[in-house]
Amino acid sequence: MAGRGEQRQTWLVLGASSSVARAFARVVAEDGADVILAGRDMDDMRGTAGDVSIRTGRKVDVLSFDAEDPAGHEAFAADAGKRAEFLNVFLAFGAMPEQEEIDADFALAERAIAVNYTGAVSVLHRLAPHLEAQGDGHVVVLSSVAGDRGRLKNYVYGSAKAGLNTYLQGLRARLFRKGVSVTTVKPGFMDTDMTWGLDGMFLVASPEQAARACLKAARKRRHVVYVPFFWWGIMTIIRHIPEFIFKKMNI
Repeated sequence: MAGRGEQRQTWLVLGASSSVARAFARVVAEDGADVILAGRDMDDMRGTAGDVSIRTGRKVDVLSFDAEDPAGHEAFAADAGKRAEFLNVFLAFGAMPEQEEIDADFALAERAIAVNYTGAVSVLHRLAPHLEAQGDGHVVVLSSVAGDRGRLKNYVYGSAKAGLNTYLQGLRARLFRKGVSVTTVKPGFMDTDMTWGLDGMFLVASPEQAARACLKAARKRRHVVYVPFFWWGIMTIIRHIPEFIFKKMNI
């Protein structure tokens, strides 16, 4: 198998209509890679594809992808693999209903789990054999600091991200044996569609900052990174608050 330096690089961007995914597509294209945008909003992705292609001169494809349709992920992964000489993966999709809304409607809990955990595991499971066959490459998954501890205000979303983080640990061990790195990115607050209008937002990272941090982490083959970096310290403190105190906190 030819090494990655001899092959044309492509990043598959899953959840390509998010602000972070758009920024990441621009960043990697500027870095010299081709891009495959995958998501549900085809019009939005076509607009992004045209913009990125014109700005960078790189090839940008668009594929339909639905995290909530695991039955279609096998064919999707096969199609994505055929379109790239050498494939890297950036997973940026997610769903974050308000916890109070989830408490009133279990269907929202099911959707949060289906998108954030089941959908992510499903598509990565289907892409893993292709990545193993390459013998190199990167997988970067946008998780969340919410997965570090179950908090009153978002424990269902956080539990799905916690499950995803554990899955990624195992996937990292599996793909490491084939030369593929798996990076879990845990953002704090970011300026995204999901966080627009939420109360208590502070120390917010821009999509561009997050995208560049993700690419840097992939190049260094980091295991887990917090974005911005200082969230590591914040979450270290939160993880170590005794339970008898933590359960009384309104966070």
